[in-house]
Amino acid sequence: MLLPARLGRTSALAAWVLLAPCLAAAQTDAPIEARYAAADCYLGDGLAKLIVDRSLRAGFTTDSAGIVYRHGPEGERIVAYYDLATGQSRPIAPEAAIAAALTKALDTPIKPAALAIEDAKIEGGTLLFSAFGKRWTWAGDGALAPAAKGAADGEEALSPDGRFRIVSRNFNLYAVEVASGREVALTEDGTRDQPYGRGIPVLADILAQGTEDPTMPVSVRWSPDSKRILTWRLDTRDVIRLGIVQATPPGTIYPRTFRYIYPLAGAEKLPQATRLVINVEQAVRRRKARLVPLAIPSESLLYPYDPDMAWVNGQVRAQWTERGYKQLVVYKADPETGVATVVAREALAPSVSVVSSSLQPAPELGGELVISERSGWAQLYLVRPDAPEGGIPLTRGDWEVIGVDHVDAATGTILVKGVGREHDRNPYYTALYRVGTHGEQPLLLTPEPVQHDVQVAPDGKTFLDVLSTPLQPSRTVLRSATDGRILAELGHADPAALLASGYRMPEPFQGVAADGKTPIYGMIYRPARFDPTRRYPVIDNVYTGPTTSQVPVSWTATVGAAGSSVAQLGAIVVMIDGRGTSRRGRAFRMHAYQNLGEVGLDDHIALIRQMAERYPEFDLSRVGVFGGSAGGYDAARFVIRRPGFFRVGVASSGNHDLRLDKAWWPETTMGAASPNDWARNSNMVAAPNLGSHLLLIHGDIDDNVPVTESFQLATALIWAGRDVDMVVLPNTTHAVYQPFFWRKFRDYFVRNLLGEAPPADIGFDTPAWREQLPLLRPEK
Repeated sequence: MLLPARLGRTSALAAWVLLAPCLAAAQTDAPIEARYAAADCYLGDGLAKLIVDRSLRAGFTTDSAGIVYRHGPEGERIVAYYDLATGQSRPIAPEAAIAAALTKALDTPIKPAALAIEDAKIEGGTLLFSAFGKRWTWAGDGALAPAAKGAADGEEALSPDGRFRIVSRNFNLYAVEVASGREVALTEDGTRDQPYGRGIPVLADILAQGTEDPTMPVSVRWSPDSKRILTWRLDTRDVIRLGIVQATPPGTIYPRTFRYIYPLAGAEKLPQATRLVINVEQAVRRRKARLVPLAIPSESLLYPYDPDMAWVNGQVRAQWTERGYKQLVVYKADPETGVATVVAREALAPSVSVVSSSLQPAPELGGELVISERSGWAQLYLVRPDAPEGGIPLTRGDWEVIGVDHVDAATGTILVKGVGREHDRNPYYTALYRVGTHGEQPLLLTPEPVQHDVQVAPDGKTFLDVLSTPLQPSRTVLRSATDGRILAELGHADPAALLASGYRMPEPFQGVAADGKTPIYGMIYRPARFDPTRRYPVIDNVYTGPTTSQVPVSWTATVGAAGSSVAQLGAIVVMIDGRGTSRRGRAFRMHAYQNLGEVGLDDHIALIRQMAERYPEFDLSRVGVFGGSAGGYDAARFVIRRPGFFRVGVASSGNHDLRLDKAWWPETTMGAASPNDWARNSNMVAAPNLGSHLLLIHGDIDDNVPVTESFQLATALIWAGRDVDMVVLPNTTHAVYQPFFWRKFRDYFVRNLLGEAPPADIGFDTPAWREQLPLLRPEK
């Protein structure tokens, strides 16, 4: 076996230790214990240790002068700086050192792999960056400190020039002059149900702080001149509140109960937001504030996020969404008078597909850049205030613009990302184009027929391009945004240890949908010890969208998918994008409209049958399915609605009745649905049809999809006289992927689909378990 050439003696020894369980499982007829060990090798941290530079996590500095990136083996990664002017790189610090300093500063454990370095800039030998909601400086001597000034975009309580700070107290806002400490009340009538500058408390903060009214960041947008704040007032009166019981909170045997706001799909009343402006400089000087309400309609909040609002050329720009996504409207408002006018409007029947449409300010072009599906494909338009519902088409064709990355008014060019325009490649591969404002044909800047994960520099002169395919490891390069020339290479993924372990690269697959004509795509994962003369059960890793696509197109996403691990149990795992998913045009996507209960089902079955026709090792008498979140909803409905094909399902964190989910996700596709439409798409309504094995897994404090979803489905199945298995993971949020989850997941498929006995039960002797032991012992 050859080890990566770049590994030293110590690293080579470590690689041998890592590879040992993988190599053992790669042998023919490996016992089930070895297969579980192999599944661990290709999952999460195990997989990361087998790939050097799987991701450089590269990003431009805010001044476009350089690139901050990371390189090296897992556990030894270095944060480095590439200077565009000199073409030279230099180390900044070990990733682990910055993570350790932040751990101490925030009093919260931060793993190096979870370290965020955003909005970075190098000044002298000092790194300035944002992480975990704050600005920091990292000096050349390794000292970490909070930054002295607010963020340049003004989206912090501290003004950009550092003169003023906004604080919240008793649901009102106060301005503090930093130099003198002088304070003035900006609002006076705030209440718990109608606070100023305070968003909806999210469940994670409620649980972390142990109160339904946790301390939260002040929600303001400073004007660039540090004189005014743009803020808003929340109204949660008469809004349904959910209840949560944390049955086993850390450190005590006593459960805790909380009520919280979570905007729910289909609910009659949602939280409302109204926007306003306050001149802080004037208020501090006069000791009295004047509130300027903006003449923008109250907006229903579809998720616990702030309303969309910002400063553009001294005016307020605010995007407003009508419930059910009937229309998206952009207003421009005068901060002195509050008068607002509509400058752009996107409205399509029956609803706007917000995952493919967007409105972006382009003051340098005199309007808004709008990605619209009005032609049937997501194309780019320039919309000016004199014709807010019109627009000048800047791109045309049967392909999709998926993002606007940079606008250069001086040259009249726009950099956009798109998919599906070139016919010599996978239609899901992303490419970057330079588009003119006078009808010129787009110029392709990424000609290679591969996936291009692109990031454009703030000045628009260069861009980072991570090139890969599902079978071609990632390569990170710097390119010219003028003609696409490669200027430098920062690094590439080294999978030598992964391949030496016996890992079998997945296979992309193309077939047709259940209609017999529409091309659809998939991916096939086989175990390391795959034997083509045998027959293997098939497991579908499902996420039918419709807000995204599922099948990976980059190398990193391909090897990192769950199928790499699950296949090692002794199965073939597939991923499929059927009709109703995104990035293939409005007609393709609209198969999902108010049809989430059926969309994708028969396309998945059709493509699995086509795979089996080509590969006789597919055993279609043993087909299972699994998914998480919306994929959990999918997994349950697949076994409930097509029990003759799908024999076993594992559904984690599933939104089984869309009315119990956050409003934005279901309403994106369901629009303004009727009660009958919501019921028709519920897994609970179809529960009596279950004829297969189904395991429901959910975290008891899920902060994305409430755990009541799985309880409700389990209840419906019990009432229908059907069998169901359920695991509720204690003190677990939406992120259920932990050792016990994978143990139950694997056992369920091994027992019910592979027809084997799982390994003997094992314990998880972890520090967290040991900390709980005193609470579980009787007192002496």
